[in-house]
Amino acid sequence: MSDDRTPESTVENTPGKGRTPAAERIEPAAPEEFGLVQVWWGDGKGKTTATLGMGMRAAGHGYRVHMLQFMKGGASSVDAVRGEYNAMAALPGISYENLGHYGWHGMADGSDEADHEAEAQAGLERAHELLAAAAEADLGEPIDLDAPPEAGMHMLLLDEVLYAADRGLLSEKDVHDLIDAKPAALELVLSGSHTEPDYLADRADLITNVRKVKHPIDDGQRARRGTEF
Repeated sequence: MSDDRTPESTVENTPGKGRTPAAERIEPAAPEEFGLVQVWWGDGKGKTTATLGMGMRAAGHGYRVHMLQFMKGGASSVDAVRGEYNAMAALPGISYENLGHYGWHGMADGSDEADHEAEAQAGLERAHELLAAAAEADLGEPIDLDAPPEAGMHMLLLDEVLYAADRGLLSEKDVHDLIDAKPAALELVLSGSHTEPDYLADRADLITNVRKVKHPIDDGQRARRGTEF
């Protein structure tokens, strides 16, 4: 018995054997079970939020995480500096870069459509560079938390890459080629698109549909600091 109320067999089956987890200093480490392809799509809010949360969790275990954003637009109420960028800059082991300008392709928001296409292609090239760097690294070993992404990473988040494919800025084959270039031990996370990426059904290990049930934007609510950016 762990106490007068809880049988030891019950405690043995709980995380941490019933002990409340405590924060520990983040030290470089290597994951033992990474290597899957994840897909996050849907018309609901939270795809980037969810994948970033997972990236933060991985970084908290000492794994090296990098996020490449293909585009990240929004309304005029959205600041150029986002809260998640500030948080990542302060957290060891997780880094980001954004190769798309602020604005959404096809949304008549004043951004240049040709620029969107050029930047999506630049994002594709950069993604292949990052995958090649991961392939050169020993992902079974820790990676310095302050190392540049060119030194490799254990988890790569390609944010809005599916949106770029959905808009025709990239092809389905482009996305397939990214998956094919993934080293076996790298966790690859693809997000974006309101349209179901059927072309990934046989290539992804995890597919999550983030579905909108209700959203205040439908009642005119603008993007809010701390929740949308």
